[in-house]
Amino acid sequence: MPSERRNFLKLAGAATIATATTGGAIADGANRIRIGIIGPGGMGMNHVKNLAKRDDVQIVSVCDVDQNRLEAAAAHVETTTGKRPATTGDMRTLLDDSSIDAVFIATPDHWHAPAAILALDAGKHVYVEKPCCHNVREGRLMADAVKRSGKVLQVGTQSRSTECVADGISRVLSGEIGDVLVAKAWNSQRRGSIGHSEPTSPPAHLDFDSWTGPAPKVPYRKNLLHGVWRWWHDFGCGDIGNDGVHDIDVALWGLGVSTHPEKVACFGGKYFFDDDQQFPDTQYAQFEYSPDGAAGERKQLIFEQRIWTRYSQDGYENGAAFYGTKGMLIMGHTVGWRLYGERNKLIAERTGRADLVAHHTNFFESIRGTAKPAASIEVGHRAATIVHLANIAARTGRVLEFNPATERITGDAESDRMLHREYRSHWGTPQG
Repeated sequence: MPSERRNFLKLAGAATIATATTGGAIADGANRIRIGIIGPGGMGMNHVKNLAKRDDVQIVSVCDVDQNRLEAAAAHVETTTGKRPATTGDMRTLLDDSSIDAVFIATPDHWHAPAAILALDAGKHVYVEKPCCHNVREGRLMADAVKRSGKVLQVGTQSRSTECVADGISRVLSGEIGDVLVAKAWNSQRRGSIGHSEPTSPPAHLDFDSWTGPAPKVPYRKNLLHGVWRWWHDFGCGDIGNDGVHDIDVALWGLGVSTHPEKVACFGGKYFFDDDQQFPDTQYAQFEYSPDGAAGERKQLIFEQRIWTRYSQDGYENGAAFYGTKGMLIMGHTVGWRLYGERNKLIAERTGRADLVAHHTNFFESIRGTAKPAASIEVGHRAATIVHLANIAARTGRVLEFNPATERITGDAESDRMLHREYRSHWGTPQG
């Protein structure tokens, strides 16, 4: 194994190694990291189930605006640990608890940045689900909050802590397939229709006004939540921001870029579903990066999405591919990868699933100062920006010129306005 790849894997796999050793090293309660969970439903409940089994952390509080989900999470923690956490429907109560060291935020997308910024400013470390922000401007505000707070922020793109993925990316970055000029990510799977609905009254167990938060006030609909919010402009980012962002992040990692693209084009729309979804079910986006340094070349990122078919591209429904001057590497999300040399000769392959527990461990080790977050805010912001630029280009039907330094779209005022959003008067509205 080349020395540079060995060193890369040593760093990237540190979280996986720590998973096996953490329990015995800090089993006493005095060293436990005290955590709160905001949004313990869906992916949030996956966090609860994994975190409740750890002996190096303690879930002391859970928060949800849905009383049914709140009770289910609290009951699971109590059953698993023997201790019932505090419960609240108002995240401010959780954030005001000075004994809490860190929070996990698994809310809908429109709450990711507001909740994370509030938590950082309250002195908490933050693990926030992907995409880290609902729009480009919020991502920069999150980065500013991390800087001024001095706290750790981890974005929930767990492939960054997965040793199998790190192995594949290290081969790409160390030159095993030559110079990588193009990377592609794709999201192909069969989603269901969300149907059509009319405004109605929310159920008694749901505080819908708090769920809406700083987003524009809209009436409750049965196909708005739970989970379905991701298909609505005010609350989600479409499936490109749901599943697609995982593979986009991996593609950016292997492409080796450390900034935003300068040119964006995207064709897409609703080609298949006849329902209330507001985001494309079919999408093809291209991004061009200027040379990085004196010896750099232009690079290209491609994203494909078809959420009406289980189309297996290069053997994987969802994945990322890296095209180099001497070969290519094809990676399937939570499946593995295959590396080909010239004339499509298979040189190496590996299987392996995304490691959520390792990503948790990396977050906690970063808090303790023995590691750095594998998915920092800058990493998460770059991937989320791809999501937002693709969606803006699809909505406007125009090629976008993006300034990576100012994070603004030039020469197109309509598209530039979509880099941020309108908020209603609310305590959760991000400042700045």
